[in-house]
Amino acid sequence: MENHEPDGTIIKENLTDIIARKINQLPEAERNLLENGSTYVGLNAALCGLIANSLFRRILHVTQARIAAGLPMAVIPFLTANVSYKGFVSLPLNTGDLQCETCTVTRGGLVGLVFGGLYPVFLAIPVNGGLAARYNSALLPEKGNILNYWIRISKPVFRKMLFPILLQTGFAAYLGSRQYKLLIKALQLPEPGLEIE
Repeated sequence: MENHEPDGTIIKENLTDIIARKINQLPEAERNLLENGSTYVGLNAALCGLIANSLFRRILHVTQARIAAGLPMAVIPFLTANVSYKGFVSLPLNTGDLQCETCTVTRGGLVGLVFGGLYPVFLAIPVNGGLAARYNSALLPEKGNILNYWIRISKPVFRKMLFPILLQTGFAAYLGSRQYKLLIKALQLPEPGLEIE
């Protein structure tokens, strides 16, 4: 008889099924937080994108194309933050790949900082710069000092966006911690159908 190693995919599927079964035992509010946490991070990122868009529009005196600039500044950060939080935090938690609360909080905070806070601000620069060039609403730089111009224009926006960026980072880190604790709570629940005597 040959000595076979157990197939890792079968064990992984069983672990995922067990975690999903345990999560379904949680109360609805807690289950919703586990399942839809990435949506909340995405909504905050969309709000950061709209705020950054508004600040750049004011600085560059862009008054046209409000919807054309506002829609991508809400949708793209929402989708990016939602997918990245789901991929870096929620999915690894639900599959058992992320087993450390500190790691979960760190990942959540980094996703909130990079994809939920900084990315929308950096995305607002080319969107509003293109609109300013198209509608000639602001005096744009010559070819030699483009970088200095955008750094000078962006400094006040980044100062004003500091609080929303930190809020997004803290919220995503807190959400990661909360999701980890809910998952631990779910895993400690007894199996459905088994009675403890």
